Amino acid sequence: MPAEPAGRNLAQQLSAYLTERLAQPVEVTGLTRLPGGASRETWAFDAMLGGRSLPLILRRDPPGRPSTRDYAHEVRLLRTAQRAGVPVPAARWGESAGGVLEAPFIVMDRVDGETIPRRVLRDEALAAARQRLTAQCGAALARIHAVPLDGLDFLGPPQSPQQLVETQQSMLDTLGEPHPVFELALRWLRSTAPASRPATLVHGDFRVGNVIVGPEGLRAVLDWELAHAGDPAEDLGWFCVRAWRFGNDDLPAGGLGSRNELLEAYLAAGGAPLQHGELRFWEVYGTLRWGIMCLLQASFHLSGVTRSVELAAIGRRACEMEWALLDLMEGRG
Repeated sequence: MPAEPAGRNLAQQLSAYLTERLAQPVEVTGLTRLPGGASRETWAFDAMLGGRSLPLILRRDPPGRPSTRDYAHEVRLLRTAQRAGVPVPAARWGESAGGVLEAPFIVMDRVDGETIPRRVLRDEALAAARQRLTAQCGAALARIHAVPLDGLDFLGPPQSPQQLVETQQSMLDTLGEPHPVFELALRWLRSTAPASRPATLVHGDFRVGNVIVGPEGLRAVLDWELAHAGDPAEDLGWFCVRAWRFGNDDLPAGGLGSRNELLEAYLAAGGAPLQHGELRFWEVYGTLRWGIMCLLQASFHLSGVTRSVELAAIGRRACEMEWALLDLMEGRG
């Protein structure tokens, strides 16, 4: 439930904003902070207007933390993806200034379903969905990678695999801490980097936990704040990172299925052919990237920028990524 008086103040601010946007009185009811999400707050609420209820979601940067995304751009991205057949919540408004709700935010339609990985991967009610999800995720990724980049210049220029590796090196260097396994992984990646593929839209964080699932399977793809132009194989490797299997280590494709199942579904839906060696590179890269992100999340807490037990706990997961990297570089995992 929302904290008081913070939740009450947010509901009042949202009511005023939506009243102005919709040109009629709007009452916000049922405002509830949803669990999960270390980088953004997620709130569910109903907008009451004209005798009807509009179920919506608010995603907001934590007040006081610098924003890394223009939310008006994110609205444009989601609308472009939706027109291309990607299952996404309908985006309504995005504000990149912090004055309205004390931080930048986006408002979108609420899609019913489950997002919590433990439930997606284990609840009996979703057993039938799990039989379909590997193929559905592969198909969704193929549709994402087919989204035209025209009009999405704000995503920035694509980086080659070699450039991405050097970016991770720079991020690790800023921490000023010794992490020999991460340094070893950087050397491994430099020696095995594939040639660049033609750039596509890359989701950047496609995994269980960032999709909405119902009994029939995949309903919507969430969390587009890391989207960029780049190599489509990056998304496939990220989906296979061990951290996103949530204990189902024998099912490398998101804790749901095999790598072969994922690649076959991706190819059948129009994705480009991908060799296992190339997928291995991007899986190592994704594991390294998440390990460094864990350290950076912890640094927000340790530096006092955002005091958070959740951020501190995420930092502890860096050692799990070191173990996974050693397995992957030895051909296991």
